Formats: sequence, structure tokens, C-alpha cells
Amino acid sequence: MRSVRGWSSRRGREDRGWLRGAPPPWWVRALPVLLLVAVSLAARVTSHARDLGFLLGAIPPLAVLSYGPWGTAVLGGLVVLALNLPATELNRPGNTDLLTIVFVSLLSVFVSFVRSRRDAQLNTEHAIGEAVQRAVLPPLPEHVGPVGCAAFYRAAQDGTLVGGDFFDVRDGPYGVRAVMGDVQGHGLAAVTTVVSLLGAFREAALDQPELERVAARMDRRLSVDSAGVRHAELFATALLLEFSGDARTVRVVACGHPPPVLLHEGQAREVTVPPCPPLGIGLVGVDPPKEVTVTLAPRDRLLVASDGFWEARNASDAFYPLPERLTELAGTDPAELPDAVWADLTRLAYDVRDDASMLVLTPAPPLHSPLP
Repeated sequence: MRSVRGWSSRRGREDRGWLRGAPPPWWVRALPVLLLVAVSLAARVTSHARDLGFLLGAIPPLAVLSYGPWGTAVLGGLVVLALNLPATELNRPGNTDLLTIVFVSLLSVFVSFVRSRRDAQLNTEHAIGEAVQRAVLPPLPEHVGPVGCAAFYRAAQDGTLVGGDFFDVRDGPYGVRAVMGDVQGHGLAAVTTVVSLLGAFREAALDQPELERVAARMDRRLSVDSAGVRHAELFATALLLEFSGDARTVRVVACGHPPPVLLHEGQAREVTVPPCPPLGIGLVGVDPPKEVTVTLAPRDRLLVASDGFWEARNASDAFYPLPERLTELAGTDPAELPDAVWADLTRLAYDVRDDASMLVLTPAPPLHSPLP
């Protein structure tokens, strides 16, 4: 996992990231050179290896995977040179075979040039994607007011950095407010809705004295966005929290979202929150959601997760038991808890088919009283 001031992102795809423009592993870069050296040495050591010269024809195509045009051209030239040096005793191919290898080398140089241009474009697009991620979901600071923050985010759609989940924690005139939400769908198609909802939350968190009105503002935003779209079914679930000034109590409003889990004295339990319809169907403004107030002890941790965690299934089609597993992980440092839950979920072979995000919010501990 990669953690940057409370932000985490999955690295499970990095092992094959070199196929999409990232630097290749060292063994891929070394393979053409090792093959050239191995065949040349084998031909010098034993006469039975002198017929292995055809293997050198694989070196230019292998070089395309990890070298640029110039590197591929150098390796292709070394192959032709090795086949024509009497010292290597590999100079057995006929003119047709040699011309074939020369043609393959030149073709590999061209393919390497095209790949280099493509990789440069992919790197640019990846940098743009990271910039979008930082703009839409900037890394959370370690503390927002009196609340410690740790977060995890993993998009379900391969190759994307932002999906349908969103979260934020903001300090304002009415205390520290946090939101965790999940819009309809996932991937790039959901990013526009995520941007709208985060904008509505950040504005309402500063303007609205009541947490229910913050939810109503987000609900109106979705209703307005879908008003001009035919057959629109735009909705989102959301969980909103508001901490008191000393972070000893938290108010919770749930709009179709799974409830938070409270870790108290080594035990995890779901917080009971009155259900409310999701955002975007116009009912939040008509029938405001009911909030609950939860008292927090200094060492408590409040965990909020999206459906990616709650609905992960194993081979027996059983859901991941998040509260039970949190009890087992209760001794984990709050900053490392999101990564620990993800590692536990993957270790137990649960399949995650949706965007997965998590917030761990911790009231500031008193001085000289470290967290367990």
C-alpha cells in the first residue's frame, strides 16, 4: 500500500503496470542481454550449441519490451555481429536467414519507436489522471481539527484512479463534518456526479447549521443534475457525520448508506442509524433524515466504509464480516487500520467487485495517553 498523509491506494495492479507504460522489471530489461551472452558462451564451450544461433533472432523482439529505439538497434546490431564473428562459431546461417534476422531487427526498432511514443502518451494521461484524483479527492491531512483521519480508496475499474465512491472531511463553523458516499455506477462515468456531490457538500458544510440540511442540499444537487436527462436514474448513498468541538460526540445521518462501525474498548459494533432514502430521488428535502448522536471516548475509532467492503464475497458467497474482523484488528494503529482491513480482506480471498473506500476517524486523544 501507498500512504500519503492519510490517503491510501491499492498497488495490486503495479506488477503488470509496465505493460501500460511504466518502467519494466529489471529481469525484463536484462533478458535480451542474458540471452545473447548465454548463446555466445554456450557456442564457445561446446560444439553442440553451435546450432543455437537461431535463438538470437528473438533478442530484437524481446528488446522492444523494455528498450527504446536506440537500445533495440544496438542489440539488433550485436546479434548480427555475433552471427558473423568467427570467434563465436555461430556463423552458420545462410544469406536468407541472416537477411531475415536483419529485417526482424529493423522491424523491432520501428515497433520500439511506436511503443516509446505510446508510452509517453500513457505517462502523460496517467499524470493527468493523478491530477484529477488530487483535485476530486485530495489526500486527507492527518488531522482535521480535533479529528484524526485515515483513508483508503480503490477504484473498481481497472486503469482508473477515481470511481463512484467519494469522501471528504472539512472543518467549519459548525464543527468537523465528514461525508462518505457512493454514486450509481462506478468508473469514469460516475466522476461527474462525484464532483457535483463533493462541491455541494463542501459548500453546504460551511453554510448549513443543521446536518440534515447538508444532506438536503446534496439531494437537490443530484435532482437538478438529472432534471434535464431523459430516463435519468441518478442517485447516490451518503453518510454524513458532524463532530462536536471537542470531538466527544458525533452526529450521524445516513441516506441509504451502510452505518458506521464504532470501535470501543476493543469491540466493534454497528451504529444504529434511522434509515433514509438515497440522495437524488427527491425525498430527503420532503422528509428530512433522522440523525443520531453517538458519544465517543478518547480511544474510540469510527470507521465508515463503502459497499466495496460490506459486499465483498468469498467462495461460499458469504459477505465479508466487517465488524467481526474489526474486532480482531482493534489493536492496529488508527493510521494503519484501513490498509490492515484491506490486507485482511484480500488474505481471506474475498472478491471485491465495486469501488472500495474507507474512512477511519479518531477523536484527538488527551495528552500523554497514547492510542492502543
